[in-house]
Amino acid sequence: MPESRHSADAGADANAATRFRAFFEQATSFAALLNLDGSIVEMNRVSLALGGYTHDEVVGRPLWECRWWSHSVELMGAAREATLAAAEGDTVRRLSAYRALDDSERYAELVIAPVSDDAGRILFLAATGVDVTERRLVAQRLRLLDDIGEATRIAADPKAIMREATRLLGEHLGVTRVAYADLEPDNDRFTIRHDWHVEGVTSTVGTYSLDLFGSRATSNLRAGRNLLVADVDRELAHDDGAAMFNAIGIKAIICCPLVKARRLVAMMAVHQREPRAWTRAEVALVEGVVERCWAHIERVRATEALVEADRRKSEFLATLAHELRNPLAPIRNGLELLRIADGKPELHANVRAMMERQVGHMVHLINDLLDIARVSSGKVVLQVAPLALQEVVASAVETSLPLIEGSGHTLVLDLPAEPLPVEADAVRLSQVLGNLLSNAAKYTPAGGRIAVTARNEGDEVVVAVSDTGIGIAAESLPEVFEMFAQVARSIDRAKGGLGIGLALVRHLVQLHGGSVAATSAGPEQGSTFTVRLPLGAARIESPPARHAVPAPAQRLRVLVADDNVDAAATLRALLDLAGHDTRIAHDGEEAVALAADFRPHIAFLDIGMPGLDGHCAARAIRARPELDGMRLVALTGWGTEEDRRRSRAAGFDGHLLKPAIPDEVGAQLAQVNAR
Repeated sequence: MPESRHSADAGADANAATRFRAFFEQATSFAALLNLDGSIVEMNRVSLALGGYTHDEVVGRPLWECRWWSHSVELMGAAREATLAAAEGDTVRRLSAYRALDDSERYAELVIAPVSDDAGRILFLAATGVDVTERRLVAQRLRLLDDIGEATRIAADPKAIMREATRLLGEHLGVTRVAYADLEPDNDRFTIRHDWHVEGVTSTVGTYSLDLFGSRATSNLRAGRNLLVADVDRELAHDDGAAMFNAIGIKAIICCPLVKARRLVAMMAVHQREPRAWTRAEVALVEGVVERCWAHIERVRATEALVEADRRKSEFLATLAHELRNPLAPIRNGLELLRIADGKPELHANVRAMMERQVGHMVHLINDLLDIARVSSGKVVLQVAPLALQEVVASAVETSLPLIEGSGHTLVLDLPAEPLPVEADAVRLSQVLGNLLSNAAKYTPAGGRIAVTARNEGDEVVVAVSDTGIGIAAESLPEVFEMFAQVARSIDRAKGGLGIGLALVRHLVQLHGGSVAATSAGPEQGSTFTVRLPLGAARIESPPARHAVPAPAQRLRVLVADDNVDAAATLRALLDLAGHDTRIAHDGEEAVALAADFRPHIAFLDIGMPGLDGHCAARAIRARPELDGMRLVALTGWGTEEDRRRSRAAGFDGHLLKPAIPDEVGAQLAQVNAR
């Protein structure tokens, strides 16, 4: 019986030893058994494979002399110290850097613990370890992203965000340079706004063409793919990117593009002046940083845009008040002169001419405001027809000539003899060139020179308006077509206007499928505004002959309905002086009743009357058979295509914008006479 029991115990021990050996060999963690002097007794397969050793090569060798630490005296000393401390009875836990078989630096959490018998005597040491490199890199990446987020969260301007993000990323990766770039609107060039770089390395801040960096960079970045180059000279041809990278001191690069709404909007690039094999973790880190960086930059830019828009709006309102007061002052003075200067016809004529000019100026301001509102909201419909650009230039010059001649400028026209065909709205395109000519006249000192040139370039017609005026600073050129840009001019150079003329020019040119650009050599060096339009059909129809509107041939009965008493009274006075029989109403109901009694040939109805508005009054008049054939004309401050459609639907035959000029009123009266 004792012998049988002894045999059973021996079998159990052998079975336990087999299980321990299987556990030890197949463990996924590092494991080794050590003598108390630190020499290796056993080491599992994971550890042997990591060091490239065989079992016989490590048995008897001190743990700290293995290749994981042998490249560093400091790391060898730390491993020896931990081993000897465990031999004294301490369980030692520490994070240790080590060198893998491929020479990459990695990290492991090591535990070296004493193993004792029942009596407490230390028999040997057990060393175990778990590789935590990936976990550590993830933690470091998250900390870095948090640091960048915190540093940029409170930043007040985009440059501060770029400065902190590039610095933190560059120091973390230990690279030569980190650059952040925005794509320009043409999507062909990018601008590096800021870069962080180590001492002695030049900055790359500036604007570059994507094509300069070769086909690989261009194709990858445009498609939203990362550009990874470990060795520029080995991977890229000299004339296909390598020369440019070398010119700015780059031998290895990670460039991560940021694509929003299928468009490349920004990039972040990490540069190394020596070849470097990039890891997936490093690439993922750059991707995360550029995404966060862009989000913060866009947030700050949006805030800046709101502040700038609010500033411009306030300055615009102040400018609008100033511009409206300017004509009101002479008009008021003129009224007083007309009152007290009785019997002086020459003075009366001068005052009337002055008042007409000032009213015309006010109408021009208001029309510009209405036009920019219509264009911005997409309510302008072009009346496109084939025409020769020369006709449009002639019309614009005719409109602008008084201002040009009044300032003593010389106007030079350089137009080809053969027609330059365009498909355009003659009125709107004339407005574009008229605005450019007026601007040139206003911002050119007296006695200057203004030139208009036109030519055919491929499939485009190009017309340029140049002047010898005050010029535009380089930093202001990108802003001249922005709304209310005029308010940025200094007070002593301001020549009037609301700063919306060039914004209107850009919108109208774009509606024609063209573009407009401004160039200037700088202050006091003059300016050139160049409009490019698609070339139209070669054949240009002759414009229809223009006929003057005939004067009224007979005395008409005219109804004027307007809740503005002064507006109604002055229009009645003009009609009475022309020999017509005129009646006035000041609301819609009165207008309908008066129309039924008076039976006018034509009625001018204000749309915005109280109670029964102009639309309802028109419908009520059209519903009366006895008033059939009466001409109805809307008189209103609303002039969009939608407003005109509504007036037609209500029964109006014509639509005049306030203040209606006498010629427009006469044209409506002529329609009645013609009928």
